[in-house]
Amino acid sequence: MRSWLLRGSLAGLVLTVVLSGVSGCEKPRPQVALFGIDAIPARLSEWHLIEVVDGALTPNTGVVPYDLNTGLFTDYAHKLRTVWMPVGTSAIYGEEQFEYPVGTILSKTFYYPKGDDGTVLRTDSFADDYAPGRAGEALDMARVRLMETRLLVRREYGWQALPYVWNQAQTEAVLEIAGDVSRLHLKATEGDISEFNYVVPDANQCAGCHADNFTGREISPLGPRARHLNKQYAYRHGSENQLVYWQKIGYLSGLPELDSLPGLASFSNMDLPLEARARAYLDINCGHCHNPAGAADTSGLMLNHSETDWRRLGLCKPPVAAGTGSGERLFAIVPGEPDSSILNFRVESVDPGAMMPELGRSLVHEEGAELLRQWVAAMQGTCL
Repeated sequence: MRSWLLRGSLAGLVLTVVLSGVSGCEKPRPQVALFGIDAIPARLSEWHLIEVVDGALTPNTGVVPYDLNTGLFTDYAHKLRTVWMPVGTSAIYGEEQFEYPVGTILSKTFYYPKGDDGTVLRTDSFADDYAPGRAGEALDMARVRLMETRLLVRREYGWQALPYVWNQAQTEAVLEIAGDVSRLHLKATEGDISEFNYVVPDANQCAGCHADNFTGREISPLGPRARHLNKQYAYRHGSENQLVYWQKIGYLSGLPELDSLPGLASFSNMDLPLEARARAYLDINCGHCHNPAGAADTSGLMLNHSETDWRRLGLCKPPVAAGTGSGERLFAIVPGEPDSSILNFRVESVDPGAMMPELGRSLVHEEGAELLRQWVAAMQGTCL
């Protein structure tokens, strides 16, 4: 049984909450803290959301890890995502977007598995990231290098983005409103090493992706939406659908029947249809800008999950403006010809004047690029 204890209120400076009966073996920890907009802490540890405890980066009680069917590519970084809500509140289900209560804190910690030679590892496996017996929850600090933790905090006026950068000692993350750059050496499974700049965006750049309604410029969560969350997660008590679990613990209300919920494909699941995988990949990586209300609305190229018009999806669609971004290609997608398609050119480029997405990566996502190549190559027809 859960028992919640609430101290303070949203009107005050600090809101704290403790959840008892979840893990009786763990030592008591300071309660999760929600600071007012005029008292933003300089250190991540002051929030008491995730902290290094006994050699593992561990979410606090009531701080729930989650995952997405297909996640945004960020230079092969792995991510630990969490959600916390004040006691007595819950998000209200919406198919396109949840209405999160004031006080919600979403965190996303970017990290890499560590190599044995000062490198970070490029791998799709998460099996070695976690502390023994804590799979899906607590990161083993001996095995990972933490880069940054981004918070989205739901205020009365809307969402606030706060980037925290982890220090070299891996003991603390510090607020860096202006962002940060780290030079890393990424080692692939076959031993190849790529040197690149890992870029932490500044707080203002968050709107470049998270303002999927560009007119209002208000940021909102992109990942924790029904179509991305509708999947099983390996919690400590066992595997369970994330949306059902959120409802069970009081973090979500108004959830429809499970079989009626939207859900996108995992782009890497080869057992699923090619088109479903490609559309899911485009939605999470491109759809936040390429939608009717997004920053790229004037391009006429709509890559959000709900678009059904193939012309708007790019099929035989000429660019609104030519230049380096088109790579001298004539159409966004030429069926059967990825080498002639602007879409493929841009996702395979690292030229700042051509690459898409514009923010969040310095490297080409080779697996994602290959998926989109296969998708375009499988299309029938001609643009002549």
